[in-house]
Amino acid sequence: MRAEVGDVLARQVSAWNAGDIPAFMEGYARSEDTRFASGGTITRGWATVLQRYQSRYQDRKAMGHLDFTGLEFSVLSSDSVMVFGHWRLKRDADQPGGLFTLLFQRSQVGWRIVHDHTSAESPN
Repeated sequence: MRAEVGDVLARQVSAWNAGDIPAFMEGYARSEDTRFASGGTITRGWATVLQRYQSRYQDRKAMGHLDFTGLEFSVLSSDSVMVFGHWRLKRDADQPGGLFTLLFQRSQVGWRIVHDHTSAESPN
C-alpha cells in the first residue's frame, strides 16, 4: 500500500516538474467529491481543482520545482491511506512551502487522492 501511494506521489512530482498539471492531477480521484482545502477555502470536484491549479500556476516559472519531504504514511484501512508531509517550490524569486495531509482511497483505477488539505508557511 505505502509503496503504491508513494508511487502516485512520485508521479505527481515528476509531472509537476515537467510542467504538466493535467498529469499531476491524475493523482486525484476524478470525482465531484474530491476536495482540496487551502487558505481558508474549499474547492470541490476534480475539474474545479484542475482549474484552480491552472489559474494559480499559469507557466513553468510560476510552477517552479516541486519537492515533497518528510512523508509519513498512516494506513487507515485496506482501502484508505493518509499521508502527511512537507512541500516546497523552488522558484527564481522565492521558495514557498508548507504542509499537506492527503487522504488516498483505493479505487478500480488505483490509489487516488480524495481529500487534500494544504497549508503554506507564513512569510517571516
